[in-house]
Amino acid sequence: MTPGPMALNFSEATSHDMFAQRLPPSRDNSLPQVLAAAVTHLHTLIRELRPTQAEWRQVIEFLTDVGHASDERRQEWVLLSDLLGASALVEEINSRRPKTATPNTVRGPFFRADVPQLPLGGNISLDGIGETLDVSGRVQDLDGDPIANAEIITWQANAQGLYENQQPDLQPEFNLRGGFRTDSDGRFHYRTIKPCGYGVPDDGPVGKLLRQAGYPLRRPAHLHFMIKAPGFETITTHIYDGSDPHLAEDAIFAVKPELVRTFEPRGKGWLLDLTFVMVRARQGVEI
Repeated sequence: MTPGPMALNFSEATSHDMFAQRLPPSRDNSLPQVLAAAVTHLHTLIRELRPTQAEWRQVIEFLTDVGHASDERRQEWVLLSDLLGASALVEEINSRRPKTATPNTVRGPFFRADVPQLPLGGNISLDGIGETLDVSGRVQDLDGDPIANAEIITWQANAQGLYENQQPDLQPEFNLRGGFRTDSDGRFHYRTIKPCGYGVPDDGPVGKLLRQAGYPLRRPAHLHFMIKAPGFETITTHIYDGSDPHLAEDAIFAVKPELVRTFEPRGKGWLLDLTFVMVRARQGVEI
């Protein structure tokens, strides 16, 4: 059987065009355009780097290992996206807000949606290990008006820099995680322990690759927050300890000046007071 003209035209110079020509035009489906753009950049990178067959197989093996390292407790693909700055860039593109509003950051690979709901003043430190931290705050709109009954989900690493789902056999289930609702004045408060900075997990394929490349894998001490309220854009963000020496080299590019706070000493523990400012959701924007 004689091959068709398209098969004969595949070459180093035309490879991405050959792929794009096979995609059907569509006004209602952006997937063909997205695939064509992705393949164009991929082929450009291959032509620039000119890998051998063995080197390309190593790339495939790495991606396979990332998939094998991901499960219900660990999301290695999210870690890869975060460390490459892709997650931060997507957030920057999609969550532009006024300067007075709380900015978004990446959610990270250790988030869990199934956290227990706790009363205001509850303690999310289930093992009591670490220096006590009392967190209080207010959720408000751009005009300073309180947002009552806003849902707050918080999670953090422990005093050794490890999350509960990294140590399922050593930390209690849902340790240092909790859900709260703001009161009628938009306020909330709870007790936890002072978090510690940590090294990004390097026992998986992503960490090993970047460690070999000499990439910094430190994260400064922080608390995670996700805040939801009807009619408002969801806030997913960090609050950072301003005394941490690694603020300038955060491995996932999430540190912003407006998210750095001072943890105030109080007795044998610490105190942190926060204000989160939400913006009204734009029509057609998922919240």
